[in-house]
Amino acid sequence: MHEDSNQNAEQIMALHSGIAAFEAKQFARAQQLLYPLAEQGHPEAQYRLAIMAQNGLGGVVNAENAVYLMKAAAEQGHEFAQHGLGFMYMSGECVDQNDEQAVFWFRQAAEQGLAGAQAALGSMYEQGRGVAQDVAEARRWYQKAGFD
Repeated sequence: MHEDSNQNAEQIMALHSGIAAFEAKQFARAQQLLYPLAEQGHPEAQYRLAIMAQNGLGGVVNAENAVYLMKAAAEQGHEFAQHGLGFMYMSGECVDQNDEQAVFWFRQAAEQGLAGAQAALGSMYEQGRGVAQDVAEARRWYQKAGFD
């Protein structure tokens, strides 16, 4: 058990150091720290690496890897990854544009209370993208997002 707690502490330190490197725009260092964690299935590491792959931070844009990592984190309930995947599907960035998938992922994040996803879901209902147009449902999601 002692070995497990040391390994867990090392993973936590690597994650925090990787996030700090990401925030400091030291993307090569962030990738070095986060990649092993992402391979082990850590959703925050997967999400950060997906952002890097999507935008070419620390390398070239890798749309396939961006979608793979974003989806892996989203499927584990990472609300920012769910929102990010919804945006990818809504805009057709890194994936084929698909409003139904956008609504699905925005809803996952919105139900966790993420205001940006709630507003995006409201917009999808307002425009009738991926769902039947429903102004009342749009208004409900906008209100949840803090827009009155």
